[in-house]
Amino acid sequence: MLIRMRTALASIFILLLLAWSGAAADLTGTWLGDVQTDAGSGTPTFVLKQEGDKLSGTYSGQLGESKLTGTVKGSDVEFGFSISQGGDSISVKYAGQVQADGTMKGNVTLGTLASGTWTAKKK
Repeated sequence: MLIRMRTALASIFILLLLAWSGAAADLTGTWLGDVQTDAGSGTPTFVLKQEGDKLSGTYSGQLGESKLTGTVKGSDVEFGFSISQGGDSISVKYAGQVQADGTMKGNVTLGTLASGTWTAKKK
């Protein structure tokens, strides 16, 4: 009986731990970024609002200002926006993960113009 009880408690603990580790972080707030691409670098600011697994907000940086949208699934985060440069529309996409220390990092693409890496820290 005692063994069954310990096994049941251990199973419950493991399930709770798995549920907690898969929960999405709350990304709502102001994030200071560092972007390194093959076309240059920048330090954008992202103001994010998270509702469930949906992200909205703004980008402000070397590419100007733009509204952004995205998603959060567990520790995976994706967001992007479009800008106009010289009459052309460029789709900017950020994809990465929330790290154990609360920062985010991943890869960024600026249409076909450039690609690179990014990190961001909550202000």
